[in-house]
Amino acid sequence: MSREDKARLQAQTVRLTGFEVNGLAGLYVYFLLLATSWMEDGGIAAWLIPSEFMDVNYGAALREFLANRVTLIRMHRFDPDETQFGDALVSSAVLVLRKAIPAANHAVECTFGGTLADPHARELVPRLQLHESRKWTVYPSHTKNDRHTLGDGTGPTLGDFFRVQRGIATGCNKFFILDRADAKARRLPDNFLRPVLPSPRQLKTTIIDADADGYPVLDQQLCVLDCDLPELMVAEKYPALWEYLQTAKSLGIMDGYLVGKRTPWYKQEWRDPPLFLCTYMGRGTNDKQPFRFIWNRSKAIATNLYLMLYPQNRIAAMLRQYPERAETIHNLLGQVTGHELRGEGRVYGGGLNKIEPSELARISATALVARWPEIECDVQPQGRLFG
Repeated sequence: MSREDKARLQAQTVRLTGFEVNGLAGLYVYFLLLATSWMEDGGIAAWLIPSEFMDVNYGAALREFLANRVTLIRMHRFDPDETQFGDALVSSAVLVLRKAIPAANHAVECTFGGTLADPHARELVPRLQLHESRKWTVYPSHTKNDRHTLGDGTGPTLGDFFRVQRGIATGCNKFFILDRADAKARRLPDNFLRPVLPSPRQLKTTIIDADADGYPVLDQQLCVLDCDLPELMVAEKYPALWEYLQTAKSLGIMDGYLVGKRTPWYKQEWRDPPLFLCTYMGRGTNDKQPFRFIWNRSKAIATNLYLMLYPQNRIAAMLRQYPERAETIHNLLGQVTGHELRGEGRVYGGGLNKIEPSELARISATALVARWPEIECDVQPQGRLFG
């Protein structure tokens, strides 16, 4: 959607429904909300739409609308591993609703998998329970639905003990990320090169050791170009680097959105080397983790295909005193179930799972507190940090 169309639809939705829709929402969210306003009172509608609204923050307005402003009769989510459309990897759902304020004791029939006529799982979920739930893909609660959350908003979470941050977006990995040997052959200055991890597909280990220079001990060592000097100074003092930067113009690098917003255009976002990382997307069923937790003992940073976990507060202080405990933390992170990781993340057609920093931060940290009760002082009863 263009910016103008989005602004027009947002204003119209507020006027007709009173709901403010997040700018990240897709067209179907506006369409469903606005189309319901055209219906007669008591009318029934059935919608086939993407199921992503059940998980994401920008689906909050639609979830609230379905829970409180209409009577949601049935919500069926197709199994993401069984795509419904051959030309689109989208997870699908069917909603059946009546244009009427729901009764206080109303329960929604939630079904999953199979077909509408013969679903794999079925559960009646009280409307108020749906209203209070952050994720609707956890319903129905059944072994066929492998998405569960353990956190109820009151216990310790990873966000209480780690700052979770996405890796860097270079603007063009093919240009800014080089093989270390290639960078050396081009005589690029070491002080403008930072070790960086390869993509998760190429990383076969979950424990990364370092060589004498801090680079990961891997078959292929990569570095990212990161320089904050102005172009005139680079041209004068670092001719080899300047020569390489000039090749960006013919490759169209300068036309990229991220590159165009940076000053200088070859300066990267700053990230400290993280002690732990988590892959951003992946597959897995049942207890198998869709994402991998990595213990990084090198000076490497990572791209936005990873989430970085930086210890903070009492767990950071504990690691400064007992650095060997990092191994136990890595083992405990590896015990987070695939069910919970999928439950806090979101899923797309074909069974591809993704997890955002805020979602990873909501994963239960009960195992960490059970192992070291003294770190619980960082957490208030509501599961929030203080101090």
